[in-house]
Amino acid sequence: MKLNMLLFGLLAATPAAMLAQTTPLEAGKAYTAAHKQELTKQFEEFLSMPNVAADPAGLKKNAEFLKAQLEKRGFEARLLTAPGLPEGTPYSVWGEMKTPGAKRTIVLYAHYDGQPVTPSEWENGKPFTPVEKMVDGQLRVYARSAGDDKDSIFAQLTAYDALKAAGIPLKANIRFVWEGEEENGSTHFAKILASNHDLVTGDVWLFCDGPTDQTGKPIIAFGTRGDAHLQVTIFGPHRALHSGHYGNWAPNPALALVQLLAGMKDGNGKVLIPHFYDGMVPMGPLDLKAMAEAPVNDNALRKELWLGRTDGGGKHLIEMITYPSLNINGISSGQTGPAAANVIPISATANLDMRLPLGIDWKVEQDRVIDYVKSQGYYVTATKPTQDELLSHPHVAWIERNQGENAARTPLDTPIAVDVVRAVNSTHGPAVLVPTSGATGPEDAMEKATGSKVIHVSMANHDDNQHAANENLVMQNLWDGVDMMAALIAMP
Repeated sequence: MKLNMLLFGLLAATPAAMLAQTTPLEAGKAYTAAHKQELTKQFEEFLSMPNVAADPAGLKKNAEFLKAQLEKRGFEARLLTAPGLPEGTPYSVWGEMKTPGAKRTIVLYAHYDGQPVTPSEWENGKPFTPVEKMVDGQLRVYARSAGDDKDSIFAQLTAYDALKAAGIPLKANIRFVWEGEEENGSTHFAKILASNHDLVTGDVWLFCDGPTDQTGKPIIAFGTRGDAHLQVTIFGPHRALHSGHYGNWAPNPALALVQLLAGMKDGNGKVLIPHFYDGMVPMGPLDLKAMAEAPVNDNALRKELWLGRTDGGGKHLIEMITYPSLNINGISSGQTGPAAANVIPISATANLDMRLPLGIDWKVEQDRVIDYVKSQGYYVTATKPTQDELLSHPHVAWIERNQGENAARTPLDTPIAVDVVRAVNSTHGPAVLVPTSGATGPEDAMEKATGSKVIHVSMANHDDNQHAANENLVMQNLWDGVDMMAALIAMP
């Protein structure tokens, strides 16, 4: 029997009298159909508000806007912070609607901040000016945070409006927590949660972020990978040198860097750094069953992404995202294209991103990479090396550590998961159940600060250009997301 059915069942046993009432799905569909033009305008106005870390004033404006939206709907609302945080640290927006006699508190999470933008990379040059386009018969809205993650916030608010308009009462206490620093590593989120413990606890945290399955089916993920970053800089001459006069004599830092990086993985993408995979917690029987029953989208994705091959030696994507990964986010050295010059550059830098499964601490994984660099003959510094250090060592690497997060995973047979899966399946299911998402969020901080289990639900289209230029959302995903959020908010 399918795991989705085996673990959780469906609604067959629901009394006929209850089925005769308006369902959250019907409420969501009716509300968005009646107000689609108005809602689209409101969503685009929300997307027009800049929300990147480099603009603290813009983030504050977003937070105040969202607080006002909650208050307008009758929620108690606050902007949460913690003592001792740096000036300009984004607020977390909190809202609560208590239900008399409720036996459960449901916390819905999303984040209102977005990834950095480079306007020149966007088709219209204006990431915060939403543009509507029909693509393959689907209406899409292009703007930063359209699919990551303002769509979830807007769907949650609209879902509440739809339930209220349909006269469907809440059965649980509902809390919203919307973070303003997720795309910047959630650096201060744990402190904010700890300082406001009584406001943010709940029976479950629903992490409303991320794309649907490539088939279009909703995904319910029971965990996320951790994340760690390192920036590695290799040095050459103190000033750029003529490649003819000094080539073959002065070491080229770009070449040294790519040689160092190439030794970290084999031709199938397996990481060769010693102990890189040590400590990962294996998947249990239910996890493996869920993975076996999930759609296999590899061939369709290869075609969509123009990939002649994939890493992993033939293993499917859904399995590969359960392992630790080592990715090169970017490399910079010298110039290319029209700006290219015949020189030996002064340095070369690569930013490394490691996604980590449960059981591997992000600081330990950083240490393993640093130890590997040292084993290759490099003198490693934590700050920019001095002249003496560069002269005293043949190979010098400056490695900067960035903040990371550990993985989290909720068992698939957690009791409250029954209701979450039933709610999602009642709208646009059956959902795809996966033990872990390949992405990273502050789930570990949530669990430690609140004691609550975290379950992921997602609604954006898989091809939304998340984190990249021309980010977009298929608008039908927004309307379907309203239905799903209504079912989750209405859970008993």
